[in-house]
Amino acid sequence: MASDELTSKLSRRLQIEEGGEEPVVVQERQENGGEKPATANADSELGAKLLRRGELNDGVGGHHQPSMKVFNPYTEFKEFSRKQIKDMERMFKQYDAGKDNYIDLMELKLMMEKLGAPQTHLGLKNMIKEVDEDFDGKLSFREFLLIFRKAAAGELAEDSGLHVLAKLSEIDVSTEGVKGAKNFFEAKVQAINESSRFEAEIRQEQEEKKRQEEDRKKRQAAFRELQSNFK
Repeated sequence: MASDELTSKLSRRLQIEEGGEEPVVVQERQENGGEKPATANADSELGAKLLRRGELNDGVGGHHQPSMKVFNPYTEFKEFSRKQIKDMERMFKQYDAGKDNYIDLMELKLMMEKLGAPQTHLGLKNMIKEVDEDFDGKLSFREFLLIFRKAAAGELAEDSGLHVLAKLSEIDVSTEGVKGAKNFFEAKVQAINESSRFEAEIRQEQEEKKRQEEDRKKRQAAFRELQSNFK
């Protein structure tokens, strides 16, 4: 009977925490004739579960809702061309062995070894820490792009692991790095130039796809003509 009563109390308490019912204070008699809330008799297991529920409600201890913000590398990293960003994405996916859209400590270790610049465990942790904006101990694609932004801006120490990574990669960001406009008018001109370059790259990709589609249609027509000659 005691276990049934405890189960009932726990169920009711969780319903109250989730907003399913309004809390009702139930009084019960003590041996000395006084009264106290029934929840005061809950054992340590009930207390631990309720504490855990409170932590989750306060956002402590996991179960964080993922951010709904959509990350667009082409608009946030305008200093890089579409080709450069695609090259960075290709490199990121190459070393994301777990295919979870993150490069963790072990994957970063393998990356640096393949690049010919193995790092110590502490060195790898420091590499992640330098661009780990959400403090999750691993690199997202956005944080991976930050490495090349810092490299292009000259913000990485030459003896740092991130500088070595950027230097040994096949992605050249030296000619289109973050320059920083000297004044407002230069900044406006730079923004216009970047927008024009972005549009030109899109048009170039579209023209290339159109050309490939035309070539495919020509091959199909030639094949059909060849087939008709054998009928």
